[in-house]
Amino acid sequence: MKTRSLIQPTVAVALVALLLGIPFWLVIATAGKAQGEALDPNLTPPSQWQLFQNFSDVIQQGRMVPGLLGSLFIMVISVAGVLVLGSMAAWVLGRRRGKVTAFIYALAISGIVLPPAVVTIVLLLRQLGLAGTSAGMIGVYMGMYLSTVIFFVTGFVRTIPVELEEAARVDGAGPLKVFLRIILPLLGPTLATATILICLYVWNDVFYALFVVGGRLDMLPLNLYQVASSGLHLQNWHLIFAYIILMSLPLLVTFMVMQRKIIAGITSGAVK
Repeated sequence: MKTRSLIQPTVAVALVALLLGIPFWLVIATAGKAQGEALDPNLTPPSQWQLFQNFSDVIQQGRMVPGLLGSLFIMVISVAGVLVLGSMAAWVLGRRRGKVTAFIYALAISGIVLPPAVVTIVLLLRQLGLAGTSAGMIGVYMGMYLSTVIFFVTGFVRTIPVELEEAARVDGAGPLKVFLRIILPLLGPTLATATILICLYVWNDVFYALFVVGGRLDMLPLNLYQVASSGLHLQNWHLIFAYIILMSLPLLVTFMVMQRKIIAGITSGAVK
């Protein structure tokens, strides 16, 4: 029994390491090669590592700094807006009962199932004069992922005792103060999980950004698409993979720093 109990987790860890390690090594090895070696991406290590040189070339030629600033600007505002509006809407929907509330809740989370109509979005933004602007892109992301936050938060709000809010109202707190002082701090674990998911979606999005803003704004995924599709870099797989590594680093570091806090928060919330 002891041997069997050791074999199963060992095999599981080995499979996960292979599934994650092989693609990761392919990206690192290709990004560290010269152009000639990287023409046919494979798992063989480079004859001479030039990873940092490729990083330098990508930063200079791929407009990474403007793309980083543009992506951060759009992502931070979009995520902050979605979390605030979604959590406030979820608080109201979680506290009220009735057929009308149930219908509004179903309508609010329908965005998770129903795909956005890209053509309609682009035409609407053109009518509003927001096509190709950061405000239009932020509005699209907030509309797309508001359903996700409402879905995550509403169920958690229903587990919070109503007595906490009633006690705050007895002390003279208004609705906004009750939400900011009582509800919002308790939503930390849920909002942290939603933040990570939405940041991943927004940071790596190419499809909607390409249609909404095209090449009129600097964003990392769009700049990567332009680098990968331009004639100058069409066969420069070493630069493309180097760009992918640099683009993924901010989210990777953020997740590594926050994962313990997220897990600890979720666990404490479950125990309570």
